[in-house]
Amino acid sequence: MKHIVIIGNGISGVTAARHIRKNSDYKITLVSAETKYFFSRTALMYIYMGHMKFEHTQPYENCFWDKNRIDLKEGFVSKINTDAKILEFKNTSSINYDKLIIATGSKPNKFGWPGQDLEGVMGMYHKQDLENLEKYAPNNEVCKRAVIVGGGLIGIELAEMLRSRKIPVTFLVREASFWNGVLPAQESALINKHIKEHHIDLRLSTNLKEIKSDANGRVKSIIIEETGEEIPCNVVGLTAGVTPNIDFLKDSGIETKRGVLVNRFLETNILDVYAIGDCAEQHEAIGQRRNIEAVWYTGRMMGETVAQTICGKKTAYKPGHWFNSAKFLDIEYQTYGWVFSERNKQENEAYFQWQHPTKNICVTISYDKNTHQFLGINTFGIRMRHEIFDRWLNENQTIAHVLEFLRDANFDPEFYKLYEADIVAKFNQENGTNIQVKKKSWKRIFSKA
Repeated sequence: MKHIVIIGNGISGVTAARHIRKNSDYKITLVSAETKYFFSRTALMYIYMGHMKFEHTQPYENCFWDKNRIDLKEGFVSKINTDAKILEFKNTSSINYDKLIIATGSKPNKFGWPGQDLEGVMGMYHKQDLENLEKYAPNNEVCKRAVIVGGGLIGIELAEMLRSRKIPVTFLVREASFWNGVLPAQESALINKHIKEHHIDLRLSTNLKEIKSDANGRVKSIIIEETGEEIPCNVVGLTAGVTPNIDFLKDSGIETKRGVLVNRFLETNILDVYAIGDCAEQHEAIGQRRNIEAVWYTGRMMGETVAQTICGKKTAYKPGHWFNSAKFLDIEYQTYGWVFSERNKQENEAYFQWQHPTKNICVTISYDKNTHQFLGINTFGIRMRHEIFDRWLNENQTIAHVLEFLRDANFDPEFYKLYEADIVAKFNQENGTNIQVKKKSWKRIFSKA
């Protein structure tokens, strides 16, 4: 019987294990040094905020793994011998494999800052990070102030977590506006304002110089590079992006760059070795996607794809149209297709933007200025249906079509105020058009593309 070993029990590794089991009787072993059982990493923040307990983040009961004949091994892989097909562990034990899937995820970026390894310095990615946060920032008596370094999605989540316990937060963002390498200026400005409204000390165009220690090796303060200002603090959150967790692959013969290099079938340069999720790097980017995508849903899709290949149905990884969602404190964000920031905007790309005069609600629609083909949409404060936009992108619909049938895409709960008429009226005014908004049609919504 073939033995499939998967290193990493995050969404990628667990999805691969589940789908291999659905399609085969192979022996499956999931290896993890983080936790024995799979949990939802994106839910870690809600444990700290008191909305959930850790066991609530585990999608499967503990008996699930035995019932489905998926073996769980706790341990840290220190070396892979690809010639002998053996994994060696730090505790000197080892296991053999017939096929190996590397799904080891990411780790927080560190840029060589003095003091970056002090007690009280942490990322917000692993369960151990949550445990450290409980240790060093249980309340605002123990933690008088926290400093967060890096302005991405994890950074704003960590800020929200700390503010839920009334811990003062200083947020260092090196860009001139929050996430302005991803978001158009209108949206980035909206998030800047929203962060400050939550009493977070947002410092834009600001870099960390060093983290200073007290006599016991714990964080005492940080120094700002531009001004030399010293900010006393007890916790420093490093959230300046992540990098693939692949240090243990040195001398394995497995080809790496920033991540583990894979082809469209998620195969490495070594026969019977695959890589999926945050640690996988495509030799050539797929469309306008990045070579490495540290995103939950792409990790799940890679797990499903590699399982098909391992079970005898060789399948290429085809992630389809880009989409993502997140929350910026109280504002829900969704994106479908491509909407680039001004600094990354394509030559043929034009924006249409609408923003509510008083509420944190706005929309940016990207389209080809020559053909008027719909390219993508960002929404803040309005929930939209993924399937509808996926269909319109597949059909190469125009922006006029999208605006005309925009109510079909609205997924806000009943009795929420609708803004489609206001959005289309602004487009008509700016472009001299006469687009009329159609009534929502459930028949259209649920029809197949």
